[in-house]
Amino acid sequence: MEPQVGSIVEGKVTSITKFGAFVALDNGKSGLVHISEIANSFVNDVHDFLQEGQAVKVLVLSTENGKINLSIKKALPPQERPLSRGSRPGMNGGPRPAGGAPRPAQQQSRPAFASRQQPLPPSGDQSFEDKLKQFLSSSEGKMADLNRSIDGKRGGGRRRK
Repeated sequence: MEPQVGSIVEGKVTSITKFGAFVALDNGKSGLVHISEIANSFVNDVHDFLQEGQAVKVLVLSTENGKINLSIKKALPPQERPLSRGSRPGMNGGPRPAGGAPRPAQQQSRPAFASRQQPLPPSGDQSFEDKLKQFLSSSEGKMADLNRSIDGKRGGGRRRK
């Protein structure tokens, strides 16, 4: 019987690869925990987090064509999960700007085109695809405004024939 998607099951790590770990489940089937689903922090080497024979609790993400995709980090109770990047204490109550660390208030200057941008909603529990779509639409708008600004300064516009 296939494990139910969304259920948390116990398993044992059977082998470790550079892209993740295979976990044998109780029902005799095995599934893959991709390297991105092992821990809430960056995983460079799976061996830093898992060992063969280790018992783990995993969340069943999907079952497609007999392949079972698993997650260790999503099986953790909420109190064991670290805070998301934008909600760390002492970060002025909001997410960090896209450019990195927050700048001091006196140095925050915005380009003229920035005032027309719509603020981005918080990215709490959005999927990666949703975050990517949001980033691309924001980026395209910024690039269009920047190109219009640059064309005006270069004298770009209509070309003479």
